[in-house]
Amino acid sequence: MNLDDRMEKLLWSIALPGFGQILNGHLVKGFVLIALEFIINVQANVNLAIISSFLGNTGVAVEQTNYQWLMFYPCIYMFAIWDAYKHAEGPKAPNSFLPFVLAAYLGTIGVIYSSVFQIKGILLGPIWLPILCLMIGAALGFFIQGLIGKQSFKE
Repeated sequence: MNLDDRMEKLLWSIALPGFGQILNGHLVKGFVLIALEFIINVQANVNLAIISSFLGNTGVAVEQTNYQWLMFYPCIYMFAIWDAYKHAEGPKAPNSFLPFVLAAYLGTIGVIYSSVFQIKGILLGPIWLPILCLMIGAALGFFIQGLIGKQSFKE
């Protein structure tokens, strides 16, 4: 499978968890992930929080968000992306899961602190802080993956 096919499945999975699995022919897994995304999204009020956050009303977004449900979102989201890419014959490099796992962990930590964490007095809220933490987690995962790769290459 060429890079364009892998990227297509990765990007569709980013657009909506489960779409990448459907494109890979894993229909049951795809529909389960779509259902989970829909349930979590509705229960956590993610769309309302996104609208409020994009309009700069992060305090309102914090009030609208159901954090008990939102805590599931980063893990489901990152699992769907990793799974779609992996089954689209993505990189077979050892530890290629690390960026996805660390993004999910740090994204969840971002959810936990999103109602109180501020940068220069600005509350980032339940959308921006988890996204920021997710990107930091992915970067950290790629860094650790590179370190492990260099270490095993030396041996």
